[in-house]
Amino acid sequence: MASKPEDLRERTKKFALRIIRLFRALPRSGDAQVIGKQLLRSGTSVAANYRAACRARSRQEFAARVGIVMEESDETVFWLELICESGIMPVPRLEALLKEARELAAIFTASYRTARRKRSITQLPDYPITQS
Repeated sequence: MASKPEDLRERTKKFALRIIRLFRALPRSGDAQVIGKQLLRSGTSVAANYRAACRARSRQEFAARVGIVMEESDETVFWLELICESGIMPVPRLEALLKEARELAAIFTASYRTARRKRSITQLPDYPITQS
């Protein structure tokens, strides 16, 4: 049985592949291509940065990298919503992908909050050094 990080690594990779296929299916109009390139960058970045987070050498590094994944996944949701709301692609065609993007954004937001909370618990408080 695969571990949760391995499952999520595979899920984000599949998500990136779906984003690539969507980009290839976008109309060749200027606005669609500009928005599509932004979507391509943020959507594939989710998988790449999550892989980097899995290899973090410390809790602090993990929290920082998951923070990037959280931002990229939220940005991906934004670009997908823009494609839908602008009429570049029909909403029904993007519903499943948008649902997955929102789920990933929620997962990484929760993960980031947990990682930051754990990091703050393990750090010693900063007390000023005083001379006796």
